[in-house]
Amino acid sequence: MKISKLVFIAFGTVSLVISSKAADSFSDVDRAFVAKVSQGGMYEVALGKVAETQAMAQDIKDSGNSEAHDHTLLGDKLKAIVEANGMEFPTQLNAEFQARLDKISALPPDQFDAVYIHDMKKIHEADGAAFAKEATSGTNPDLKAFAAEAYRIVRRHLGELDAKMN
Repeated sequence: MKISKLVFIAFGTVSLVISSKAADSFSDVDRAFVAKVSQGGMYEVALGKVAETQAMAQDIKDSGNSEAHDHTLLGDKLKAIVEANGMEFPTQLNAEFQARLDKISALPPDQFDAVYIHDMKKIHEADGAAFAKEATSGTNPDLKAFAAEAYRIVRRHLGELDAKMN
């Protein structure tokens, strides 16, 4: 009986140490990066889904679908990295992004397209800067590689948004 309790205690201690070490693989900068881009990505997916039904222009409806698809894939990759490192991944928008989504979703269709493009450009620029910074100065190698890949995708999306503005 004493041996099994000792084994259980030892196993629990080892599990805590391993879990603690995994979570320690993210610096404060890495954690801030995850918090920022996970929210931005979820917002882009949600707003892209709104565009599919609310946009007037077909190319914006189509870009909403493309945005949702690309950012869902990126979000899944980021989630896997975060969880593999012992952290929880956010599952819903914070109050700031939810308010932005609600405001744009409530726009009449004749105003939606221009605001959608402007807001998507704004969030892509902010997330793009975060990806570029993490790719060069992050401490977790998995996050750095992810950020470099995501940065290329965000740059492509910015080019597509610029084309829609002209």
